[in-house]
Amino acid sequence: MNIEDLLGYARRTGMFWPAAEIYGGSAGLYDYGHIGAMLKRRFENLWLSYFVERNQNYFLIDGTTLFPEKPLVASGHAERFNDVLIACKKCKTYYRADVLLSDLGVHLNEGATPVEVDAAVSANDLKCPKCGGPLGEAKPFNMMIDVALGPDRSDHGYLRPETAQSAYLNFYREYNLLRQKLPLGLAIIGRAYRNEISPRQGLYRLRELIQAELQIFFDELTFKPDLSSYTDSGMSVVPYETGKLESLTPDDLVSRGYPAFYVYHMAIIDRFYRNVLGVPDSKFRFLEKGGEDKAFYNRIHMDIEINVESWGGFKEVGGLHYRGDYDLTSHSKGSNKSMLAKSNGREFMPHVLELSFGVDRNLWAQLDLFFTNADGRQVLSLKPYMAPYSAAVLPLQNDNSINGTSRDLFLQLSRKFRIFYDSSGSIGKRYARMDEIGTPYCITVDYETVDSNSKNFQTVTVRKRDSREQDRVKLSELENYLQASLVIEFD
Repeated sequence: MNIEDLLGYARRTGMFWPAAEIYGGSAGLYDYGHIGAMLKRRFENLWLSYFVERNQNYFLIDGTTLFPEKPLVASGHAERFNDVLIACKKCKTYYRADVLLSDLGVHLNEGATPVEVDAAVSANDLKCPKCGGPLGEAKPFNMMIDVALGPDRSDHGYLRPETAQSAYLNFYREYNLLRQKLPLGLAIIGRAYRNEISPRQGLYRLRELIQAELQIFFDELTFKPDLSSYTDSGMSVVPYETGKLESLTPDDLVSRGYPAFYVYHMAIIDRFYRNVLGVPDSKFRFLEKGGEDKAFYNRIHMDIEINVESWGGFKEVGGLHYRGDYDLTSHSKGSNKSMLAKSNGREFMPHVLELSFGVDRNLWAQLDLFFTNADGRQVLSLKPYMAPYSAAVLPLQNDNSINGTSRDLFLQLSRKFRIFYDSSGSIGKRYARMDEIGTPYCITVDYETVDSNSKNFQTVTVRKRDSREQDRVKLSELENYLQASLVIEFD
């Protein structure tokens, strides 16, 4: 499947499409439709349950998306949140330099400077791919979107470039409210904004994006999660030192010098993708960044990658970042507010481990991995608990008794599950519509359901999406039947 095929499927099924579509859309901005919004919510709730709600020291917060200038000066964003911009002198098309050079067959590190970009353009005699014109001088381009606040618009601010900053700015109050205990996890699911030079590849590079991030504040001397449940789990990792894909157990990684707390979180992320989301082993890996490719504030930087066919291979959908004490130290200096924690008579600056996930990218990856179109049958084979609708109620024919029972069943099941009701078209077409959006079960109410003389009175047919097998289930047992199939087993 290519990008245009996936975008066509997304439009057709109500997943997502370019914002302001009736005006021609705008690069890097997308709206979620009625199906996509539910799928997004499924992922967000699953992420929250798995990474946050199972730990009594982790909490969900929410923060403003509109920031005053000072915090982003202190964090380094005002100075360093840059991409390198290059433009064609002839047609005036702007490009993100590293992406342009990669498309033209020249690889540079993500942290390449404008000087290095200019040298590569000159050495390879690169031209504008759009018109063949000469490329201008590369220069840094800050990706934050600035806003003017107040009646006279004199207060300078920015739209939030990442959700992480909201957690750092709220650490001091939350730490004291929660009795000064570490580790402390602050999670945020929300929007961030980046003035991307070249938005592209559907939901991959956006100007408005949704992040699910967990910032864990901890004492580096005492943070020692239990690895015993993961010791035999082999994980696909590309270490920076070798640059080669390896299958490594947690013990292997610890023996190579990775901190146990970092390896523990690699293991739970690995389990989330492979076991909970069902990503095939061969399509998931960690890629360690180092040198100029690593963000300057990270001590250890692993990208979480999925092999996405429509994006041309392994692409980043998240990251695990050991940020040390950079963030709290920066905000402590910028605000003149001490962020020091106390434990056993010692004062120290808490360190931060960041688990960061791009919600939009992960949703695109789910569609890429699990949508199939074979032999005229289109199916989205998501895990049942990830599907936008848990089941559909389908009256077989337009009959008063069947319709009444079907409506009652819809109302009953809707108290516990997300249920779709469809009475339009042949039963085959209705099955096909549900397969296409990933509904795992179709419940058909037929004449036998309402015929008191039938041996199948008060039963319905339940069709399974992937196998197309059908079970006859009593109405009194239907809730338990569905519940058993929709339970999320994390461990």
